[in-house]
Amino acid sequence: MSQTSEPKSNSSDSLKPGWEKDTIEKILLASISEQRSARRWGIFFKLVFLVLIVLGALQSSGSFPGRMSKDGGSPHTAVIDVAGMIAPGQPASSDNIIQGLRDAVDDHNTKGIILRMNTPGGSPVQSAYVWEEVRRLKKLHPQLPIIAVVADMCASGGYYIASAADKIYVAPASVVGSIGVIMGGFGFVDSMKLLGVERRVMTSGDHKALMDPFSPVDPVAKAHLQGLMGEIHQQFISAVKQGRGDRIKETPDMFSGLIWTGDDAVKLGLADDFGDDRHVAEDIIGAKKLVNFNPEDNLFDRLSRSFGASVGEALAESTLFKNTLH
Repeated sequence: MSQTSEPKSNSSDSLKPGWEKDTIEKILLASISEQRSARRWGIFFKLVFLVLIVLGALQSSGSFPGRMSKDGGSPHTAVIDVAGMIAPGQPASSDNIIQGLRDAVDDHNTKGIILRMNTPGGSPVQSAYVWEEVRRLKKLHPQLPIIAVVADMCASGGYYIASAADKIYVAPASVVGSIGVIMGGFGFVDSMKLLGVERRVMTSGDHKALMDPFSPVDPVAKAHLQGLMGEIHQQFISAVKQGRGDRIKETPDMFSGLIWTGDDAVKLGLADDFGDDRHVAEDIIGAKKLVNFNPEDNLFDRLSRSFGASVGEALAESTLFKNTLH
């Protein structure tokens, strides 16, 4: 019995005629589509960049709208929070506090300013900048009261700032004072010996490594640093005495770095009376409504962050899409 076998199919026979042309066309179309997409993204980025430049220029020139009263024209007490560490880049940096003070003064509906203090202190330089600005504004606007109101704590650099105000109000349990200067560090010299580790440090200058925690204390450098801190301490004391005047009932340990309760601070003349921000606004300044003048991010900064987030999301989605295709 004869068997008929079907011819084996050749793999090349399964390809349609002209497949090379179709493949080339698809590659070209994909390339053109990708170029168009790249052009569109390029135009989009350029337009957004141009808008950001224009907004930034308007913001820096002060001609951007939004410099009107924060309270729609009614009399108010301006509040500026001095909260947390006083340091560059922090919410309680001198730049932020000073900007808030200037904005509050420029608002013709501001009847008084409250510095709402709740800080352990921080940089003496930042604190001195704010102290100087408060004193400057008081000279320019003597009729505008600037009052410090202490919540939980007003210590060190915080009290440096508060001492420039017309008055300081506290709660009986507030922590006030710490009029001193500190510089801290660690020493690991003995630990290095126990571990058998040799410290190798090279410097140009005999005292360049004066704060190196792995080297013995340099007595010359230590004396120099102590002198610097003493000088800064005297500047602090001088600022407090200028700000508080004869209200201070000075004691031998007043400027030793000790802290006091609000109750003791009033007795010592470091504070004037008891009261919170609402009491001060209504009964002392005479404008019950509180309006916060802490600087907010300007429109340029907000758009920049939003734009950056949008671009990041777009790039992530694009990368995910391409990875899925491949």
